[in-house]
Amino acid sequence: MYAAVRRYEGVTDPAEAGRIVDEGFVSIMRQVPGFVAYFWIDAGEGVMVSTSVFRDRAGAEESVERAADFVRDNLAQLLPNPPQVTAGRVVASA
Repeated sequence: MYAAVRRYEGVTDPAEAGRIVDEGFVSIMRQVPGFVAYFWIDAGEGVMVSTSVFRDRAGAEESVERAADFVRDNLAQLLPNPPQVTAGRVVASA
């Protein structure tokens, strides 16, 4: 399995960002080949984190591209700063 984690700082309206992600982006993630799971987390203080899990590296990489497109087209005003992206092979899980 592979995962991609995106950390967004300076989120101006976390509740609205969560609504938009839930109503629009979750279904996009489910369409990526190898999809396992997706989480959108409100970490507080204007920080939100997404975690995408896929069966292979190609799915994780595609998720990063789709996320960038979705943010640009739908969330740019709420997520004004580029995310910190970390991706790699899952080496332990429960």
